[in-house]
Amino acid sequence: MANMWADIALILGAYLLGSLPHLSALAKLRGIHLEGDLHISLWREGGRLIGVIGILIEFIKGIIPILVGKGLGFDLFIIALAGLAAVSGQMWPIFTRFDGEKGNSIGLAMAGALAPIALFIALVPIAIGTVIRAVPCLLDTSQSLNERLKFSEPSNRSRPRSMPLAMALGLLVLPISNWWWGEPLAITSALFALFILIMVRRLTAGLRDDLKLNADVKGILINRLLYDRSYR
Repeated sequence: MANMWADIALILGAYLLGSLPHLSALAKLRGIHLEGDLHISLWREGGRLIGVIGILIEFIKGIIPILVGKGLGFDLFIIALAGLAAVSGQMWPIFTRFDGEKGNSIGLAMAGALAPIALFIALVPIAIGTVIRAVPCLLDTSQSLNERLKFSEPSNRSRPRSMPLAMALGLLVLPISNWWWGEPLAITSALFALFILIMVRRLTAGLRDDLKLNADVKGILINRLLYDRSYR
């Protein structure tokens, strides 16, 4: 019975940790208003330093439950559930009416703490997508260097939007590479569950509002799946 309560405490604590609205807190410190994707908004409105701090805290929130679970000798399955709980807390936080972020940063951190080799392999498609997205921004001479480093939304729609697709591919590679490497089934299952959770959040975040503006459900869902937004 004591072990059961300890398991519940670890999982619940991980969820609450993931739910903490640190991005909003950082924005208040800088006196700025965030909207849309909070990570991107903080980077663009608050500056690169505060944006990096926000991402680092996100990573820490994904890693802490795994390290605590391992340090205290919890079962691997419970540790994996705690990691998923932290990611779920970031996506559906209790402190902001269950409407949070997309789970990418905290999910990668959680995956790295559970399966570093699988993460290293999964980062290959993510890095390729980052380069494809970042290079056109950096070479856009119509903007100042400071604006280019914010990686603002391109006015030219022909510019590649590779990051969401690369992120989805990387998240799918995680469980596959972990299974191929012969790691425990509990970790592989957790990494597959991570992929499903993030895709579900990608498909459903703000969906109701978008459907009020556009009745093309199929088109919206396809664009959300590939581009993480309702339009191409």
